[in-house]
Amino acid sequence: MQSIFGTDGIRGRFDKELTYSLAYKVGYALGVLTKTNNPILLGRDTRVSGHILLEAISRGINAGGKEFVYLGICPTPAIPFLIKKEKFSSGIMISASHNPPEYNGIKVFDNNGEKIKKEFENQIEKILETANELKLSTYEKTSIRENNDLFNIYTEGLINTMGDDNLDGMKIILDTCYGSATTCAASIFKKLGANVKAINNDQDGFKINLNCGSTCLEPLIKAIKENNADMGFSFDGDADRVIGVDSKGNILDGDHILFLWGRELLEEKLLTNNTIISTKMANLGFEKTWNKIGGILHRTEVGDKFIFEAIKKKKAFLGGEQSGHILSKINNFCGDGILTAIQISKYCKKKNISLGSWLNSSFLPYPQKLTNIFLNFDFKNIDKSYKQSINETIDSFSNIKKDNCRIYIRPSGTEPVLRILVEAQNKKEVDSLSTKITSELSKKINKISKAF
Repeated sequence: MQSIFGTDGIRGRFDKELTYSLAYKVGYALGVLTKTNNPILLGRDTRVSGHILLEAISRGINAGGKEFVYLGICPTPAIPFLIKKEKFSSGIMISASHNPPEYNGIKVFDNNGEKIKKEFENQIEKILETANELKLSTYEKTSIRENNDLFNIYTEGLINTMGDDNLDGMKIILDTCYGSATTCAASIFKKLGANVKAINNDQDGFKINLNCGSTCLEPLIKAIKENNADMGFSFDGDADRVIGVDSKGNILDGDHILFLWGRELLEEKLLTNNTIISTKMANLGFEKTWNKIGGILHRTEVGDKFIFEAIKKKKAFLGGEQSGHILSKINNFCGDGILTAIQISKYCKKKNISLGSWLNSSFLPYPQKLTNIFLNFDFKNIDKSYKQSINETIDSFSNIKKDNCRIYIRPSGTEPVLRILVEAQNKKEVDSLSTKITSELSKKINKISKAF
């Protein structure tokens, strides 16, 4: 059996790769494997398929002999935060993060509020292998009620990270992208004193991530300029990512967030060995400038679970991804887009500086080009000869060694695409290399596609 887990849980199109039956069996497996009798915490984003998968997972948990508590529609980081604080046995978030509405996913957390390790994934898959004949239980459907008290504990926890500080006088736009951030982002910023306007703020699972959110910043940029706002923040579907934008439309991505926040922590002598953690996608300009001011950038494979593992190993305070998924010691590394937005706003207020001015003091990024090649097959499951052919081409380009040039190619762990990142000081070189690599890989992939 090929692994059903990617870089961030189980992900796929609803009723195709991710079915009711699979969700039920995952719930059952977690119920069987969970060692304590404490309930399992469940949450979801706004996707239309979410309530169907919730029913499947909850019935599976019951069939596995365990109880559950439903938090409701919530940001993903609420699940690990509450698992640790309220001593739940484990948790599941039903979300496909930044993916389009037709996708959904299952993110599983252990009793420490951490993404489950590979060993636990293997145990779930082993039960799934023997559960092929498992029939859906005859448990009667029960009313699944949201626990508002628990959700309030999460939101109050975010507000309390500000201490005695506030955001009085700041004019901020929030793009909640019809997803999880609609539940609380605007109200939290208002309670902190900000003048807030939220866009795309309906809980609409048909629109989640469509032409909005952290992967499409045009609506946020437009709203900032129309409302003469100081800054804005755009979340993804489950609010674990955020991208900032200043008053003039300049973009504060995860690399800039890590650099600027990290520099503050460096000056406060809070960073172990002056180290922050990021991935192989992080900009080379970021790394070189961070090194110049005495910092160390430790790179991991793409995925927050790899960042978290490195944070623990290096005893780091801060880590994250260029995509805006930032993990901080403040909330026990429960990568939270709303928390990140609050902290960035707080620094601007305390330093009495605009986000634009602060961003101008950051590093100068190297030109990067990220290209996606669509795959109509599962890269993990194709014939070994096909995989070897693609990997040989990837290796031949990835091994190109040039000063101030970097090439990184990988199959996505959340979407059926091959991602090609080319980075260099010279933009013409970036465009030329990117075109050459994309063309050669596309030819091979097209040949494989015809064989299916």
